[in-house]
Amino acid sequence: MKIKIIGTGSYIPTKSVSNTDFGDHVFLNEDGTPFGYPNEVVIKKFKGITGIENRRYAEDQYNASDLAFFAAEKAIENAAIDKESLDYIIFAHNFGDVKIGTNQTDILPSLATRVKNKLGVKNPKCVAYDILFGCPGWIEGVLQANAFIKSGMAKRVLVIGAETLSRVVDDHDRDSMIYSDGAGASVLELSTDEAGLLSYESATFANDEANFLYFGKSYNPELDPDIKYIKMYGRKIYEFALSQVPNAMKSCLDKSGIGIEEVKKILIHQANEKMDEAIIERFYKLYDKTPPKDIMPMSIHDLGNSSVATVPTLFDLILKGEIENHEINKGDVVIFASVGAGMNVNAFVYRY
Repeated sequence: MKIKIIGTGSYIPTKSVSNTDFGDHVFLNEDGTPFGYPNEVVIKKFKGITGIENRRYAEDQYNASDLAFFAAEKAIENAAIDKESLDYIIFAHNFGDVKIGTNQTDILPSLATRVKNKLGVKNPKCVAYDILFGCPGWIEGVLQANAFIKSGMAKRVLVIGAETLSRVVDDHDRDSMIYSDGAGASVLELSTDEAGLLSYESATFANDEANFLYFGKSYNPELDPDIKYIKMYGRKIYEFALSQVPNAMKSCLDKSGIGIEEVKKILIHQANEKMDEAIIERFYKLYDKTPPKDIMPMSIHDLGNSSVATVPTLFDLILKGEIENHEINKGDVVIFASVGAGMNVNAFVYRY
């Protein structure tokens, strides 16, 4: 018994912000002192490490639940199903709806409930709820859908990942250039053929790793210290990801019974190009192999890091032919993997 994805959709905001748009930002050190390099140098180094040239920000009139609704509508249409047949709507995010000009999070009612309302789903037995699982939230939602469907608790589940990180960043923190907005959604049901989810891994590391990502005050000491922004210890996250993600991927692949030579694509959370490349290198090294050309599609260059949305949007864009030189065909084996706040790591092996 397996579950499979029968429909996908994504929403990519139209507001594009380039690296040069950060040229006038006043970047500060954590202690509030001026940063020691001109912004041109900061931006050049940033692009060399992350691969990000542009990122997308949500249009001012939209919040995360709006982006999610747009992606969900497309996924339902792509699946060619009646929306009233959904048993669960699982919405992965981290900060709720954040109106432009504020950074107050709004999660009442839940964002999943808001999406159900916007979709016009009348069935009260369609249960809508949110999950907070950091950047791996959409993958975790897929794993929960897997459990619901295989247990008989559900027949169809809509899983969404959406975020507006641009509204919770500290403009004085160089890391603010990483984050972006977007939404991806998928409809899942029981598989009646060879396609579907073959194996998975999921873990939370909550000792020293628990606070690698956190909500903290601005680097500008003149701003209200009680107003919080997304912060991270980038180097520690990098080292953590390289030590844990390849192992999780290997464990997941080994449990599937699929040989590494059969893997056609690896869709990994779009956090940092150099980090993702290093993860793939280490993963293949565990099998004494080198990564094949074009094994890892990337969307980060133009879309930035939209947290829970990176993996489902990347998947949808590939299926729709919008990622150059990449495609996923019937029967292809794909590994999905992510790492993020928690610190959480998860992965699943999927035959398309």
